[in-house]
Amino acid sequence: MKTKQTADLLALASVPLIMTLGNSMLIPVLPVIEKRLQVSAFQVSMIITVYSIFAIFLIPVAGYLSDRFGRKIVIIPSLMLAGIGGALTGWASWQLANPFWLILVGRAIQGIGSAGAMPVVLPCVGDMFEDEKEVSNGLGLIETANTFGKVLSPILGAFLASFIWFLPFWFIPIFCAISILLVLFFVKPPKKEKAKQEPKQNIKEFVIMVKATLKKNLGWLLAIFFLGAIIMLVLFGILFYLSTILEDQYQIVNTQKGFVMAIPLLALSIASYVAGKKIGKNKIVMKWCTFIGFVLLTSSFAVLFFKDTLPFLLSALVVAGIGIGISLPSLDALITEGIEKEERGTITSIYSSMRFVGVAAGPPLYTFLMNWSNAAVFQLSLLLSVIGALIVLKAIKPKEKSVSVKKTKYKLS
Repeated sequence: MKTKQTADLLALASVPLIMTLGNSMLIPVLPVIEKRLQVSAFQVSMIITVYSIFAIFLIPVAGYLSDRFGRKIVIIPSLMLAGIGGALTGWASWQLANPFWLILVGRAIQGIGSAGAMPVVLPCVGDMFEDEKEVSNGLGLIETANTFGKVLSPILGAFLASFIWFLPFWFIPIFCAISILLVLFFVKPPKKEKAKQEPKQNIKEFVIMVKATLKKNLGWLLAIFFLGAIIMLVLFGILFYLSTILEDQYQIVNTQKGFVMAIPLLALSIASYVAGKKIGKNKIVMKWCTFIGFVLLTSSFAVLFFKDTLPFLLSALVVAGIGIGISLPSLDALITEGIEKEERGTITSIYSSMRFVGVAAGPPLYTFLMNWSNAAVFQLSLLLSVIGALIVLKAIKPKEKSVSVKKTKYKLS
């Protein structure tokens, strides 16, 4: 990997890192926000869900725009919009006596911005490299930045909120500004794309091409879409559960809570980095890494029926984090390597939308289960993990070739 490409990749990695910080660092703060604003647990979970709902519907639009007009030209305005949404939530929390509804508006704007930022990074990495192994390594770094953001998020969010409860909101526009500068100055279009460009497709041609790609690859694409949703639903649901019980049952608060929550997320981040390095260009390895990941996820929740003390819970969640960490870069690589570049932005955006479905559904669903019992939380997590493992076995067949209909060049900026 060339030095220039490494700089581009590191700049791109700032986008998932910062987008993850902008969302996940609020999870340990949700119980505090609930008490400060005097809202219910379900209402406070909407701070995560509203963000994700808007992202779900707009991510495919961003994917199409990035395929048509270039990745960079979509990423930078999207980061600006995410920063504006974060600033609005911070201002409302600071200035208004009852800021809850305006916080949701700000989170919706932030979600719209995130739709055009983080998901577009995946196809952008695929554009940067010709060699499949380099693509896999690049995706591993991107997923590691994403998961490292999840490790840092609870610590940073809890630390900032220990000073002022709404301070995490104000750091969102700061983080977005940093990422904008990195992408603006370090990510450049490949020279070969500048040298030769073919006419762009109109919307009708593009839709026909994407429909044909989905039709020819429907089985394994749907499998990966559902697997992405399952992983994020379990991840964000169990993080919401952990954040709540640490405060309510164990009286672990502020920065201490952030460090405790970071333990399984650190395991996730390390596993993601190692998996991204090791899977290379072998799609069979990608499949079995995903399957092993779901087996680990299944086993982690199965053992919690026997004992759920805090040390045992954290140990089980470390195993779950390793399972998720192995699965995510493998899924990213399968979908990026399995689709031609011309449709890659749109298809990976649909995949990202499905991941956001999980993010949106996790906190409110687990809130309902927590009102029932801890066992219900573990039962649903176990069931979803088993379903995921079966989907990997039955639906992902790496020997099948992806099909593209028409090739059209695009540009990065």
